[in-house]
Amino acid sequence: MRILFIGTGDIGLPSLEWLLNTPKHEVVGVVTQPDKPAGRKLVLTPPEVKVRALAAGLTVLQPPKIRLIVDELKAFNADVAVVVAYGQLLPRSVLDVPRLACLNIHASLLPKYRGASPIQAAIRSGDTETGVTIMFMDEGLDTGDILLMDVMPILPSDTGGILHDKLAVAAPVSLEKALDLIAAGNPPRRAQEHALSSHCGKLKREDGRLDWSRQAVELERLISAYNPWPGTSCLLPDGKPLKVHRASIVEAADACPLPGTLVSADPKLGLIVNCGHGFLRLEEVQAEGGKRLSAADFLRGHPLESGTRLG
Repeated sequence: MRILFIGTGDIGLPSLEWLLNTPKHEVVGVVTQPDKPAGRKLVLTPPEVKVRALAAGLTVLQPPKIRLIVDELKAFNADVAVVVAYGQLLPRSVLDVPRLACLNIHASLLPKYRGASPIQAAIRSGDTETGVTIMFMDEGLDTGDILLMDVMPILPSDTGGILHDKLAVAAPVSLEKALDLIAAGNPPRRAQEHALSSHCGKLKREDGRLDWSRQAVELERLISAYNPWPGTSCLLPDGKPLKVHRASIVEAADACPLPGTLVSADPKLGLIVNCGHGFLRLEEVQAEGGKRLSAADFLRGHPLESGTRLG
């Protein structure tokens, strides 16, 4: 079949790569977001989807709004549009362009988490499984009928970044099955139970500020979910930020009266913080302008005292 690929995020790269290499289908064009400034010097940088597509000799379109290029999309004569992490809602005029279907690859088990950050939401909520959903797109945000879902376990060691990469690699397998069903005719479709849905929006850096009044188990999940983006941080006693890259829950009987209190600042025992309920051991941290360090190495260069509070 003739495939129009519409995507921007790196999570779609393995699916694009599979489409470029499978003999079953032909990628006839790619639509992605415009180049954006990146890095400290704000160098105009293309999405990796564009880089790979141009290397394959494909036509790449980068409209500010996809509704502006409906005629150009029609010219591709696509049978199916495959959409993954594009970053814009598609209007009906675009959804009607492909001959057979407009399919979306979503990195969670719908309808539970709709929106831009389903991977982080699943870890943050303590879920034990996630997966890839392939759905028929409509004009809503992740509200279309489901074609298929493939389930994947969430391991205790999974961070947002690790799970992102696992789902990216799993997506082509789901996509191949979905396209086979489309090609065979009369593919299955199941309406979502909208009452079971929740929305998880685009994450911002301030979402990673640690609130020590919350339970230790919640904060441990948050730190895993937001690694590497948007990251999590607190404030040292001098008011400077401290990034927290990895943490674990500590079992202890007694708690200090004030959340955020350091109950241990010993290089041998590590950085242990009292939370609203329970204790959290900060295992890997990073001071402003410094390197990622184990808590023991950090304390050797930045001595702290038990009883002080983190902001």
